[in-house]
Amino acid sequence: MSRARADEEEYWHSSKFRAFTFDDEDDELSQLKESKRAVNSLRDIVDDDDDDDLERVSWSGEPVGSISWSIKETASSSTSSLEGRDSGLQKGSSSYAAFPKQVSSYSLSSLFKGRNKLPSFQSLSDALSDTGVKNYAPELRRPKAEYKDYSSDWSPKDTVRRMQRGKVCSLERFRSLQDKLVLLDEAVAGHDGNVITAVLIFLKRTLRREILFRELEVRQVALCHLIHFLKEAGEQKLLLDLLRFLDRTEEVALSQYREHLNIQDVEKRREFLKGCIGLPFSAEDTSHIQDHYTLLERQIIIEANDRHLETAGQSEIFRKYPRKASILNMPLVTTLFYSCFYHYTEAEGTFSSPTNLKKTFKIPDKQYVLTALAARAKLRAWDDVDALFTTKNWLGYTKKKAPIGFHRVVEILQRNNAPVQVLEEYVRLVEDVETRLNLATKYKCHDVVIETYKDLKDRIQLTAYKCKVERGSAEEEKINSILNNMQIRWKN
Repeated sequence: MSRARADEEEYWHSSKFRAFTFDDEDDELSQLKESKRAVNSLRDIVDDDDDDDLERVSWSGEPVGSISWSIKETASSSTSSLEGRDSGLQKGSSSYAAFPKQVSSYSLSSLFKGRNKLPSFQSLSDALSDTGVKNYAPELRRPKAEYKDYSSDWSPKDTVRRMQRGKVCSLERFRSLQDKLVLLDEAVAGHDGNVITAVLIFLKRTLRREILFRELEVRQVALCHLIHFLKEAGEQKLLLDLLRFLDRTEEVALSQYREHLNIQDVEKRREFLKGCIGLPFSAEDTSHIQDHYTLLERQIIIEANDRHLETAGQSEIFRKYPRKASILNMPLVTTLFYSCFYHYTEAEGTFSSPTNLKKTFKIPDKQYVLTALAARAKLRAWDDVDALFTTKNWLGYTKKKAPIGFHRVVEILQRNNAPVQVLEEYVRLVEDVETRLNLATKYKCHDVVIETYKDLKDRIQLTAYKCKVERGSAEEEKINSILNNMQIRWKN
């Protein structure tokens, strides 16, 4: 038994293979080698493209990053015990020393990037990019039509046709005035706005203004295209020169008036509008320009006064309903709504009074009532709403009258969450019976519906409506009282 154990130990010590032990340090060496290889491979992958063509070598002449260099670097950093173990491994593998060791010409980076160092093995792309290799692939000729694009021998008609098809055509070959006008006429005859505009841009760049304006005066289609293009492109100076040449004074004035939109400063805009009043507008347009200037002047005064009141906290309505935006540069209807909201009770002599605005700018009664009703209903000022529709005759009797119709008054009040009692008051004033019933049913004005069916003496509809009200409510009792009234002569 002891002899067998001794033979087994001799076999393992004499063999080039070693048994596995838990404290085998060779596994540690292999792990170091593998980690070194992984680090080198990652370095080569993330390297910049500029370093691909550079070869790094160590002092021994071997390429840095190659497998042999990585193994030597790892082995040199090992401990002395690992060196002894390495020498033992070399003795055990002496049978392989007879074969010469072939130096690998592949670096680790070349394995990942698909390149090799041997000039005899070229990739397909390298072989094709080599200037020494002759290219035997047949060259396909371009169509003859394409050569004409570069020779620029197209006639004006053919040039317009190619432009309509989206082809790139040079217009520089048309140098004489006659050729340019023929080209413009062909573009107009083609009825393609993009081609006409492109030719006009070419003429604008290559012709003097006087010549261009004179020729366009007899070509109204091209003239309209140029005017529209200048407006869209914002070339205001050239547009005004063209309109003056055509003696279109009103269009010149309107174009100058449009410039106020580009002025942000309020005082400068006011002065600009003041200067526009003397321009040659028509009588109606002159009145609008005057109203615009007057409105902006009023807005400046109102804005300054209200900003002071809001900052000082002297007005209750500004404390309760702070302003959300400035009144400057707002339309007339917005300004009227603002005045009805914040300055409704002011005297007519003040600039911010709604009645003053109505009188100054001649606002129609319907527009004024609609705006004032919306403003006062938003504030839930029902007394002001009632006073807005109350009129007196010469005998002193009061009467409610609405120039917009009471059905619209009901809709505006309901949109501002008016109570049912207020809605019922104005629903009763709707003259058309069918409209009154529809509004009363829609907004649940039960008393109006009951009274209307009673006036119509429609027992069937009143009985049917009884099912729509709550049981035990005052409306149900009112319906029962009307149905039991023997003095009413029902129609059905």
